[in-house]
Amino acid sequence: MGQALHIAKCDLQAPANNGVHRTAAISTERLVVRRGQPFAITLRFAAEVQNYLQQLKRVSLVVQTGPRPSKADGTHVQFPVSSLGDRSGWSAAVQERDSLSWSLSVTSPASAAVGRYTLLLRIRGTQRATEHPLGTFTLLFNPWCRDDSVFLPNEAQRQECVLNQDGSIYWGTESTIQVQPWDFSQFEEDIVDICFKLLDVGAHWQQDTDRSKRGDPVHVCRLVGAMLNCNELRRVLTGGWTAECRDGTPPTQWLGSAPILRQWAAERCQPVRYGQCWVFAAVACSVLRCLGIPTRVVTSFTWAHNTGGHLSVDEYYSESGDKVACNGKASIWSFHAWNECWMARPDLPPGYDGWQVLDATPQEKSGGPSSCGPTPVRAIRDGILELDPDVAPLFAALNAEHRVWVQRPDGRFQRAASGARYLGNSISTKAMSCDRCQDLTHLYKFPEGSPQAREVLERVHKKTNELEGASGRETDPNTLLPAIKDLALLLFVCIQPESSVLLGQDIQLAVTAANWSGGERAVYLVLGVQTLRYDGTPITQLWKEELQFTLRDNEEKTLSAQVPYLQYKSALGDGHLMLSALLKDVDTLSVHFAQEEISICKPQLAIKLPQSVMQYQPTTAEISLQNPLPEPLEQCVLSVTGRGLIYRERIYRCDTVQPSSSLHVPIPFTPTQAGTKRLTVHLSCTQIQDIKGYRSVNIVAAQPPA
Repeated sequence: MGQALHIAKCDLQAPANNGVHRTAAISTERLVVRRGQPFAITLRFAAEVQNYLQQLKRVSLVVQTGPRPSKADGTHVQFPVSSLGDRSGWSAAVQERDSLSWSLSVTSPASAAVGRYTLLLRIRGTQRATEHPLGTFTLLFNPWCRDDSVFLPNEAQRQECVLNQDGSIYWGTESTIQVQPWDFSQFEEDIVDICFKLLDVGAHWQQDTDRSKRGDPVHVCRLVGAMLNCNELRRVLTGGWTAECRDGTPPTQWLGSAPILRQWAAERCQPVRYGQCWVFAAVACSVLRCLGIPTRVVTSFTWAHNTGGHLSVDEYYSESGDKVACNGKASIWSFHAWNECWMARPDLPPGYDGWQVLDATPQEKSGGPSSCGPTPVRAIRDGILELDPDVAPLFAALNAEHRVWVQRPDGRFQRAASGARYLGNSISTKAMSCDRCQDLTHLYKFPEGSPQAREVLERVHKKTNELEGASGRETDPNTLLPAIKDLALLLFVCIQPESSVLLGQDIQLAVTAANWSGGERAVYLVLGVQTLRYDGTPITQLWKEELQFTLRDNEEKTLSAQVPYLQYKSALGDGHLMLSALLKDVDTLSVHFAQEEISICKPQLAIKLPQSVMQYQPTTAEISLQNPLPEPLEQCVLSVTGRGLIYRERIYRCDTVQPSSSLHVPIPFTPTQAGTKRLTVHLSCTQIQDIKGYRSVNIVAAQPPA
């Protein structure tokens, strides 16, 4: 009787199962399935099975995961094979049978821990039970399963935030939002193993042996966020804001997550150098999408970083108008990128399911590893500080008051009168099913100046004062002086013609000062242009002009200036420019301040492709770039990638491009995969680094031969 149930072979039916579970892009050879959804296996016996019902009572399946599987924590589960199945937990039901084989439908609970599992068949004999290994499989979260806590009801969002491997990340400045392509690569076959290695390493260093926690997306998101940047957890990435990056890859050179994750795994979990906020967010997005948690990268422009929950962020300037570093940790970043992850939150009061903020960029610690989130977007908008410790810093980052302090001759700083500079603007992500930008600002904050915004801000101010004491962060009279109440003298700053300039062009500036005080005023005006990193750190002073003049009552005076390309080219680096205008009343010492960011835009790559190409049919992409500089582009290196279009990365070394001339490079390729595919191009030369471009093309599936 026992011989009748001797297993000759188990077919895990990976190609069919993975196709149904939307994991075929990972592999068609190994079984990768999503929880809460049945998958089929076929047991083939060495001899004919007699007395089916009697034999059925003797068998059960066993699944186990982790280094020490345990029944107590649900990482070792035994369950019967029946003719009906059981949806309350792990279950198996016979779908079809004959004398030599059984086809089983196996279903995991929608709350099962994600991970790598071993599957065994247990046969109960008269003397003892025997277990027969059937194979291994990988279990992921399931956004298509209504009982899964990551269930996302919108199919277009599932396609974008789980299945799409071609991303767009927004950066730049509020007035000039730019986009760069990113290859998330979440379905490369080795990436899924690296993602679980990342969880294992993080759990090891936190001495967390409870694998059952991996059924909770909140726990998994926190672990991934911490693993991206935390020293204590053998982090994946090292932040590179001030280093020259000569001992690693500059953050702007990365085009995708796979090289970073592979380098981390290959170098025995040593941190990869270097990342900045969008790199941290992009790699976290790849890991979480791979695990099955719907995730997207979100960017906010003018972000107050490391405020500690305080509702103000201070910037300090010398009396000659130069931005100076200070001891405070808070700063205004031109932009900041983080993740949103979709999940239910049964651990919170009702109403906070949905998109959650996860910020993997290194920041001040609030207990435990350096991480922030997941925190409900709605709680940030409504300022519900008591819901989660991370609500306060996230709310402050998007709503803090910007304060400017100018140094006096005695060394103390006096607050300057300045126009309102709102933080947390143009919160953006890639739209579904297209390459357009989707604005999410209304989900994070009420319209500036609206009754709802004022009510929330007043309540948060009150709550913050209660938590910190009314004194909070009042100015120190020994070092900081309040603004002199003289608001009649106004300063306006405008940049003509635009707030962005193409690299190679001179910068044209125009500043208007106006006196509406009712009397004549002697004033001192300092105009300056500095290069800043995107995190607000000053690099160098490029240009400055100091003027003293008299303004009559109701007089406006416009001053024009020009910063030549040759003056800013060598000091720009990967930063941007900040124009500052500081106007001081000589008699009252009141200070008025205005500033404007200037984006220096790199030339765009032109990529010419047919709208559609037949699979396996050779074609050519035409890449071109016009040199906008008054000098030759030297040592040009062009790299081209495209999943399903080009095998691995291709590198082309190009000739020198003279001023006003163009670079032309034909890229022949033969597409091997059908569907919408993206060709990504990266160009660097001695004068300009990291010019990126991309173009999508529809690959029409080849018809099978008749």
